[in-house]
Amino acid sequence: MKDFEYLGKDEGGPLRWFCPANPGLPPIKDAPVLLFLPGVDGHGMGLFLHHKALGRVFEVRCLHVPISDRTPFEELVKFVEDAVIVEHLIDGNKPIYLLGHSFGGCLALSVAARNPDANLVLILSNPATSFDRSNLQPFLPILSSSHHLSIIIPWLLNFNVVDLVKLALDGIDNRHHLLHKLTASVTNQSSPMDILKQLESMPRDTFSWKIQLLKSATRYANSHLHAVKAAVLILASCHDSILPSREEAERLFEILPNCKVHYLNGSGHSLLLDPSVNLLTIIKGTGFYRHSRAHNDVLDFMPPTMAELKVLDNYNRFLTDIVSPAMFSTLEDGKIVRGLSGIPNDGPVLLIGNHMLLGIESIPLVSQFLHEKRAVLRGIAHPVMFPKRTESSSLGTDVFTLAKVFGAVPVSFSNFYHLLSVKAFVLLYPGGAREALHRKGEKYKLLWPSQPEFVRVAARFGATIVPFGVVGEDDVGELVLDYDDQMKMPILKDLIKGFNQAIGDFRITGESRKQDVFVPCILPKIPGRYYFLFGKPITTKGKKSILNDRNEANALYLHVKSAAENCISYLTEKREEDIYRSICQRTVYQVLKGSHQIIPSFEP
Repeated sequence: MKDFEYLGKDEGGPLRWFCPANPGLPPIKDAPVLLFLPGVDGHGMGLFLHHKALGRVFEVRCLHVPISDRTPFEELVKFVEDAVIVEHLIDGNKPIYLLGHSFGGCLALSVAARNPDANLVLILSNPATSFDRSNLQPFLPILSSSHHLSIIIPWLLNFNVVDLVKLALDGIDNRHHLLHKLTASVTNQSSPMDILKQLESMPRDTFSWKIQLLKSATRYANSHLHAVKAAVLILASCHDSILPSREEAERLFEILPNCKVHYLNGSGHSLLLDPSVNLLTIIKGTGFYRHSRAHNDVLDFMPPTMAELKVLDNYNRFLTDIVSPAMFSTLEDGKIVRGLSGIPNDGPVLLIGNHMLLGIESIPLVSQFLHEKRAVLRGIAHPVMFPKRTESSSLGTDVFTLAKVFGAVPVSFSNFYHLLSVKAFVLLYPGGAREALHRKGEKYKLLWPSQPEFVRVAARFGATIVPFGVVGEDDVGELVLDYDDQMKMPILKDLIKGFNQAIGDFRITGESRKQDVFVPCILPKIPGRYYFLFGKPITTKGKKSILNDRNEANALYLHVKSAAENCISYLTEKREEDIYRSICQRTVYQVLKGSHQIIPSFEP
């Protein structure tokens, strides 16, 4: 907390930028510039929890506005605008990020409105464009007339007292500590009056100036929203006691043409000081990290960090406890072994297999490859996995954000082509959403298209194709209401059609296939087990004749499909030999042997 000891002091000096000390590694090559625009306090230290992570992928610079400064808002806009122009002259191809918190959000929007053609990316943390609807409004006349204000405006508008307690407790390992319980009990109950009691004094003229500056910023930003063309990511706290941030995010989402929203459940107004918020993960998971004028799903991908891997492990641990995935692979000599040793170590590798219901099997698959092969699976995913609204909480980010962080890309021929060109490990389900949302009686049936486009692209880059099969959905639940059943019910039919209006056709294998997204009704069972089998790798290196020979391409396609079907048949039969197929037997084994022991399966 030493970084905040000078708050409220008149350190003087002009407006200025500073580069925060970063104890981590220097920025990567071609890292874009990120300009942090603080709240009306102006101290510029509100990003300090994220300096290390952001400093690895951005050139971070923070704006500092001395507390005694009286620069009008439009001149502040010009000051930031000048910095943007300089960066643009240095490298016009690289984007310039404006990360604005509260008042800084108004500043960022204003700069973007005045520079609609600039290569800007805006990240707005609880923007103060809703200040006229703030919970503080009833208190302002009283505070402005007081000779000795019991408040310091920087803290008032940028901090929640609960956030400070959470920050102090971040280093305490014992999550059952009394203070943690106390914090959790009051997190969602803080009010403006609670905050007023915690703050120091400030001269009346300074307070009045800050309020007028904030009002000017709100008016200017709101009156110029129509001119903002930049990509905008809004971070909205769901428990902001200062501003109606959630409602404001919805309003801005409807106005701004290129906007996404990420909601943070449990965070207060000062979400950037919440230790549970991983800003870099949110930026990556919403597709907002890029090196040029447009985001490239392949070239702009950043490998997961250790912190992100822990989040995935938490998701996977839940699934592992329930279905205990058993994975097998096939060596070059045809021998089947436990684990992934049969998978090539070098790309490009194309994994092709079947989706089970809802595609949940992808989570343990991605996790296992990261841990055992040190490889990121770049999954080709349905557009529904990349919504414009995502969320996170103290428990972690949602599955949509994680999908992007761990390599998923929207389904397109271009993405598929470029992933193989950079020798990636690509995960492709030719059956797509139709297979993941299959009907009754279609479990383990390959609903693949008839045209073998993926085979030709694989041959173009000499990729190794690894067919695989996965079974176990029938041991976890029974499909009660499928798509056909729900379309016979008027209410559900209308809901499904309304939800799918924004989802268009997509192409990856040469055929246009449209599958309405819906939520199947599943009756849970006492959990069984998931089984994966990766077949013998099929090399396409040196087989470029497939590109022009339709018959040869079809033959290879049918071979891959047949291999995947054989994997499914093998697992369906061999799982009958697994004495640990039921969760009951697995639980007994872990009680006797230890929870960290790998649970045995059938002998391949």
